[in-house]
Amino acid sequence: MSEAALMEEKSKEVPKRRYWKEISFVGTLLVLFFAIKSTCYEPFRIPSGSMIPTLMVGDFILVDKLSYGLKVPFSGGNILGYNFDPVYLTTWGEPERGDVVVFKFPKDPSIHFIKRIVGVPGDYIEIKNKMVYINDEMVPVEEISGDNFKNDLGGKYSDFNLKFYKSKLGDNTHVVQYDQDNFYRADLEKKRIPKGYYFVLGDNRDFSHDSRFWGMVPKNFIKGKASLVWFSMILPEDEKNDENFKIRYGRIGAPIL
Repeated sequence: MSEAALMEEKSKEVPKRRYWKEISFVGTLLVLFFAIKSTCYEPFRIPSGSMIPTLMVGDFILVDKLSYGLKVPFSGGNILGYNFDPVYLTTWGEPERGDVVVFKFPKDPSIHFIKRIVGVPGDYIEIKNKMVYINDEMVPVEEISGDNFKNDLGGKYSDFNLKFYKSKLGDNTHVVQYDQDNFYRADLEKKRIPKGYYFVLGDNRDFSHDSRFWGMVPKNFIKGKASLVWFSMILPEDEKNDENFKIRYGRIGAPIL
């Protein structure tokens, strides 16, 4: 091969090496991104009103997957309908009463739900006239004004007789919302929460599909603890919103309690 031909062949190899180097770099970044998303933090958008007033439709939240331990990257997912349990390298805590958690829906693990943990393993849970009892003691509530929340609710809830109550679970103080005209699920007979399971409720008690209807959440289905709202906006199709578009600036950066 002549020197000119050799030089031409080498000049063709340079773009190829550069191309594969760039592909390798992008591929490494993607693997790192999904590894962090799988084990550390993951964003979610709130699609429904089951956690009002703590979380509004259109809130974008960050879920801390390191809340209870460090797991092997990519474990604990749902792939092509097959559910895989997370594999933890180490754990440093257990889900507690009052934690707002994202979990795989037990009836369909491909769907994610977000609710508040009300009962932990070993607790006796009972609901009487909408009031929650844990180990035969009523969870304390105090009625408060809902004026601070009503502007963000959307048109769907404008015709309901809503009342708001400050409630405390463990060290966590939060607000729950009740429809005073809805008694569909006002009572729940006493039951004991088995080991490895959690009883969850939505803060929007009369508009939440939760443990009252489909049962407990296995610990290995819990993906992490919701930590903060990093963005919030409402669209016309969200909860019968009357406005074209609205950014809730006051909710950005709010911790989830």
